[in-house]
Amino acid sequence: MGREIQGQGAKVAVKLIIQPEAGVVPITQAIKTAKKSIDVFIFRFDRDDVEKALAAAVTRGVVVRALIAFTNRGGATRLRKLEQRLLAAGVLVSRSADDLLRYHGKYMITDSTLHLLGFNFTKLDMDKSRSFALSTKDRRSVQEAVKLFEADLGRQPYVPAKSNLVVSPENAREQLTAFIKGAKSELAIYDAKVFDPAIVKLLEERVAKGVNVRVLGSIKSKKDDIKSRKLSNVRLHVRAIVRDGTRAFVGSQSLRKDELENRREVGLIVKNPAVAKKILQVFESDWDESGKGNDDKAKVA
Repeated sequence: MGREIQGQGAKVAVKLIIQPEAGVVPITQAIKTAKKSIDVFIFRFDRDDVEKALAAAVTRGVVVRALIAFTNRGGATRLRKLEQRLLAAGVLVSRSADDLLRYHGKYMITDSTLHLLGFNFTKLDMDKSRSFALSTKDRRSVQEAVKLFEADLGRQPYVPAKSNLVVSPENAREQLTAFIKGAKSELAIYDAKVFDPAIVKLLEERVAKGVNVRVLGSIKSKKDDIKSRKLSNVRLHVRAIVRDGTRAFVGSQSLRKDELENRREVGLIVKNPAVAKKILQVFESDWDESGKGNDDKAKVA
C-alpha cells in the first residue's frame, strides 16, 4: 500500500493520505511548500516535527495562524503550553469559543489547498491508527473552509454556502443524510459509533432497498441486515464513508447526535472515483483482517 494516491476528478485533483502508512511526511511537506499562508485548526497536538515545520514557515515569511480548541478531554494543559510555544515562534494563535460541547475539527489550509484530516496532529493518530486525509484545491471547498476558519477565529456565526464541506452543527445532518440517501448499491463505513437514531433508520431503509451496508466500528441497530465488525488489525481513528465505490466522505464527525448537532466537526465529500476506490480497497483489506475469528458482532442493541 502506497503512502498516498492522486486521483483526477472531473474538475480538480484530490490527494488521499492513508494512515498509518503515510505517517507525518505529507503534513510536514504541505507546510514546507506553503509560500504565503497557513491556517491550521488544532484539537490535539504532540508532534514536534509539525511544530518545527510551522515555526520554520514563519521564519521564511509565511503567515501562520493557529486556531486551538479551548479544551479536549485530559489535554487542556498541553494545549495551553502549545499556545505559548507557538506564540514564541511567531505564530498568530487564537483559541476557539466554548459555546459548543467541543471544537473537534481537524484541518489545515496552505495557500490555496485544503487538507481535511481524519486524524489529529499526534503520534498515536498518524503512526498507529487507521485514518485518512483529503487534500484538494477545489475552489468552493477551500473558500468555504477559509470562511469557517475566519468565523471561528472571530467567534462569529458561520453560515454555510453550497459546497462539499460538511460542518457540524450547521449542515452536517443535511449533507450526510443526502449522501447516504444517494446510495444505490453499497455503503462502506468507518465509524466507531453509528448511534444517531435517524441515521441508523436511514441505513436500515437503504438495506431494505438492496444497498449493502457494512460498518467497521459499531452501530446501534437491532436489525441484523447491517453487517458490522470491530476493526481489529489497527486502532480506528477516522470517520469515513464510501458510497457506491465512486464518492467518499472523510471527516471528524461520527454518526452520533452530539457530533452532528452540538459540536464543531468538519468533513469533506469528494466525487472522485479513484480516491473512493482506494479507500474502499483499504476498507476491504481491513474488513477481511477484522473478520478473522469475528462473527460480525459489533452491534449495540
